Amino acid sequence: MTPAELDALPSPQFWRRVSCCLYEQLVLLGVIAFTFLVPNLSLGMLFGISLPSWLTFLYLYAVLGIYFVWYWTKSGQTLAMQTWRVRLVGRGGFNLTKQQAFWRYVYGSLWLIPCMLLQWAFHLERWQIIEMLFTVALLIWPLSIYLDRQSFLYRQSLPDRFAGTRLVELPKNLVTLN
Repeated sequence: MTPAELDALPSPQFWRRVSCCLYEQLVLLGVIAFTFLVPNLSLGMLFGISLPSWLTFLYLYAVLGIYFVWYWTKSGQTLAMQTWRVRLVGRGGFNLTKQQAFWRYVYGSLWLIPCMLLQWAFHLERWQIIEMLFTVALLIWPLSIYLDRQSFLYRQSLPDRFAGTRLVELPKNLVTLN
């Protein structure tokens, strides 16, 4: 599709975004297991070393950032986005630059700030933290499309508006194997 055709496509609706996000979280379990658990378990078992929590957070944030930026600049779609026929495009329907993809990732992770504040305020522990992160990422953050006053078919979430990017829903007959 040409950039103009991509730019004319409607945005995915709320439940498609939620479904895509849920599937993305399942895919990310594999990414995290490979890039985080294997090295950390090896370090822990071989040398008795465990990374401080702040370093672990920065490492995971960087790994996930590389994952998203690479996919978004390569084809505009992660594996979950391909399954749900959702694509991320820049202004005018063009592919994202690395800088645009980086800022989209940074803005897209702003939902972590209220989660950290809630964790600090209510002293949440273990599974409570995971439940809160899961709920905010899956349901609350996608609701930000309703803050966009554009036409119902072209609403964008806060990260997309801040980064100057746009999620579009691809037609059913389009094959996207980039």
